[in-house]
Amino acid sequence: MALPPSGTTDEAFLREVDEEYRRSQVLGIWQKYGRLIIGAVVLAFVALAGFLFWQHQTDSAAGAKGEQYDAALREIEQNQGDKATPELAKLAASGSNGYAAMSSIIEGNLLVQKKDLKGAAAKYAAVAGNSAFAKPLRDYALLRQTSVEYDTLKPEVVVSRLQGLAKPDSAWFGSAGELVATAQIKLGKRAEAGKLLQQIAQGGENVPDTTRQRAVQLASVLGIDVLDQSKEKQVK
Repeated sequence: MALPPSGTTDEAFLREVDEEYRRSQVLGIWQKYGRLIIGAVVLAFVALAGFLFWQHQTDSAAGAKGEQYDAALREIEQNQGDKATPELAKLAASGSNGYAAMSSIIEGNLLVQKKDLKGAAAKYAAVAGNSAFAKPLRDYALLRQTSVEYDTLKPEVVVSRLQGLAKPDSAWFGSAGELVATAQIKLGKRAEAGKLLQQIAQGGENVPDTTRQRAVQLASVLGIDVLDQSKEKQVK
């Protein structure tokens, strides 16, 4: 075997040897692990395809549920609640999405219209007690459940259920606070009820005007005048 040329040709020769060595290493690795590598690549593509298919199916299903939900609402607007009920029942049983929760709540509302308060409370309770649903929907369902059951509940149960919602930073402060305040009056806790009614009367965007007005009237029964403070806050 001839000796390689000296000088710059030495570097070229060494590079050629190095490349040949690397090629032999790669070939050895491929011969040993080639099938595993191909299998891993195929599995990766299968997983990606599966994810994309699942995403497509999820989006399609959500779109279909949205259309069913809108159709049911249109039927209710046209005073065809009985016709909308089967579709709402299907949506309510469709999983843990927002359409399922809202469909159950609307089912409850329709039952309230029919004076079936027990059935309505059960629909609301199913949403309120399902941790898979979004918290705002669970909070609203709990408020509705407590509202329709109010006359049959002990006042301490009302306070216990809604005390987390009867706070000024809650979206349901007005309605929840009103129920809690009346329950506190039944429990003889007039000072606590009066303080809560004053907060409601002076409430901000989370409290409708009609609710503030009722709070003022109820507070006056307790001998608390919150009207001036409420007007002062509105002026500010």
